[in-house]
This record gives sequence, structure tokens and C-alpha cells, in this order.
Amino acid sequence: MQSFEQLSAQFATHFSQKHFPAEPASLYAPNEYFLKIGGKRIRPVLCLMGNELFDEIRPDAWEMASAIELFHNFTLIHDDIMDKAPLRRGQETVHTRFGESTAILSGDVMLIAAYELMNNVSLTVIRQVQSLFNATAREVCEGQQYDMDFEKLESISFEQYLRMIELKTSVLLAASLKLGAILGGAGLRNQDLVYEFGRKLGLAFQVQDDYLDAFGDPDRFGKQVGGDIMSNKKTFLLIHALETASPKQQQELKRLLLQDGEDKVGKVLAIFRDCKVDEWALELKNKFIDEAFLHLEDIAVLAVRKQPLKELAEFLVKRDH
Repeated sequence: MQSFEQLSAQFATHFSQKHFPAEPASLYAPNEYFLKIGGKRIRPVLCLMGNELFDEIRPDAWEMASAIELFHNFTLIHDDIMDKAPLRRGQETVHTRFGESTAILSGDVMLIAAYELMNNVSLTVIRQVQSLFNATAREVCEGQQYDMDFEKLESISFEQYLRMIELKTSVLLAASLKLGAILGGAGLRNQDLVYEFGRKLGLAFQVQDDYLDAFGDPDRFGKQVGGDIMSNKKTFLLIHALETASPKQQQELKRLLLQDGEDKVGKVLAIFRDCKVDEWALELKNKFIDEAFLHLEDIAVLAVRKQPLKELAEFLVKRDH
């Protein structure tokens, strides 16, 4: 069994080829530029790990992993347009560098390339793979729409935010694992268990992300903490604070959300700590990861085959940056 790091290095080599024709360069060059920015490549490697959980990695798993990565990058290009984000990973976003119209078209053709790669998957499972991939793609779009809808609402419930994160983040992690498992010949129960493991891992990952933005060490986190607070982003932390704060604290929180200023982050964090939001977030993260590990434990393969996934999960949710 190979670790995430080993498979990640192999996937980086596999994925480093050119994915698009030379012409028209104005359409395809932006995509090659964006792919070279890189990233953690977590989703495609999860596909490979899901495959190796049940069998030796099959050739079509590499094709499926590449399709997943192209799909993920398509969503990022379009998300950046919707968010009007000038930078991603410290580099200019596609719409900033090449223009919004080109970015829309380049994202579209990135999605088409993902479907072309998926055509290389074994005919014995192609319909099952396409069905899951299509359902997941639709759910990711639903999650992004909910995210935009929530920006216009004064408040949302914990359940609403949980559902949005599940659709926007968790389902693609879960589907990546399940797609690999399908290609590895897993039975239906094992496919469902590996999916649920990925879904709960995604939720734990997001709770950790929200937590680090507020309470992380800026030297370790790589950026100034409180970015979500400054942009009034509705996170697990803010939603729980608004649900548990006293009427006076709620009033103060809502007042702070309407203002900018150097002391905004500090004042909001003080209310978070008074409401014990930091302790609650860590408990919630541990709840999700414990549930994920229960699903992993129930998968009917030798424990040694599960070890790389367990180590990756622990790394993702115990990271401090």
C-alpha cells in the first residue's frame, strides 16, 4: 500500500502532460496556465487510494483521477469569476489575466476535457461511473448556488450551512474515493462505506479550515487569521456564535459585522471565545472524524489496506496550517 505522498508524486508526473491542443491558444493557454499553478491534488489522489484500497491501481483509475482534477479546476475557474477573486494560490486568476469571457469558455472546455478522459474507463463500469460523476457535478453546482444565496441572507442555520458545505466540498471528496473503489471492483456496501468516510472527512476538513482562519497561528497558517471575519463570511464558528450568544453579544456581533476596522477581528474573536466557539468547533471536528473512521473500519478489507487513508485523514484534520 502506498501513502498519499507517494501517490501524489506519481499523479503529479502523470498529470504534468499537456491536456489541451495548441490552437486556438487564446482558449487553451489559459487552462494550461491555471493547471501549472498546482494545488494539493487531494481529490485525484483519493481516487487512486480508493482504487488501491480494493485492488492494484488500474490504468483507468489514472484516467478517472485526471478527469476529477480537470473537473475540480473547472469549478475553481468559474468560482473565481463569481467571487471576483484576483488571486489563487498567489497567482492571477484566469479571468483577471485573460478576461472574464475567455475564463468562462476555458472553464467550459476544461469540463469537456474531463468527460473525454472519463470515456477511457472500462466499459463494464462506465455507466455507474458516469452516473456518480454527473450526480456529484450537479451537487457541487447546487452547493455553489447555496453559498451565493447565503451571502444575501442576514442569518442561516447550522443545518443550512452544513448542507451547503456537504454539497460544495464533501461530495467531491466522497465521490473521488467511491469512483476509485468502483474501478477497484468494490461491492456496493463497501462503495457506500468509502463514500461516507469521504463525506464525513470533508466536513471535518471544513470545520478545521474555519477554525484555523479564526484561531490558527498566522506564522503556521501562512496568512493573517481572521480573513473570514473581515469578509463577514458565514462559517461554522459565526453561525454557532449567533445561535448561542446572549442577546447583548448577538447585538454586538451584528454591529461588528456591519463595520470594518483594525479591532474588528479581535472583538469578534473575544465573543467567539466567550461563547466557547473554539472548544465547540474542535468537538464538532472530532465528531465528524470519529464517524468517518467508523465507516472506514466497517469496510471489508484487511486493516493494512486502510492505513494510508487513516493516516491521510489524521493529517488533514490535525494540520495547523
